[in-house]
Amino acid sequence: MRRMMSAACRPPASAEAKREKPAPSAAPAPLAATIPLDIIDTALASGSFRKLLSAVIASGLGETLKGSGPFTIFAPGDTAFEELPAGALDNLLKSENRERLKAVLTFHVVPGRLTAADLVNIRSLMTASGKELPLRIAVSGLAGAELRGSLRVGAASITTADIACTNGVIHVIDGVLIPTDEQGDSK
Repeated sequence: MRRMMSAACRPPASAEAKREKPAPSAAPAPLAATIPLDIIDTALASGSFRKLLSAVIASGLGETLKGSGPFTIFAPGDTAFEELPAGALDNLLKSENRERLKAVLTFHVVPGRLTAADLVNIRSLMTASGKELPLRIAVSGLAGAELRGSLRVGAASITTADIACTNGVIHVIDGVLIPTDEQGDSK
């Protein structure tokens, strides 16, 4: 009886053949492209900030950087951490060095949302650590009316600017910024 009912509920074979199949749709856009993410989730989605995110979690700053902000983050990628002296990151990640780790990380954070266009007109920034971070423009020439060069933040250069997040902006840098009074302690 079940076979008869299911067969009776199906349209005739000729009707199935006449139905048009929907055209395959384009692949869905990546989640990060369709839904704005906060700073932490944006960094996580990129896959390039594993060491930075480990340090943020170890320092207890994760919830702060998921907060409403806005924040401007100068984010060293994983390769930037490889340039630190041997053992420096491991030393900072020890629980007894949590406050020093926070000082280093907050030296990468500036309250407010500052794009690269904003940074070009600024000579220094006050970081969340309470320390001044110098900015410097290195001009390499002109291309028509456009200035060519780089923007240095402390001892690092911005390699990718203006990654928009719901609670701020990320600028990728090629080095880890160490506050002057932390340099001797973190090595």
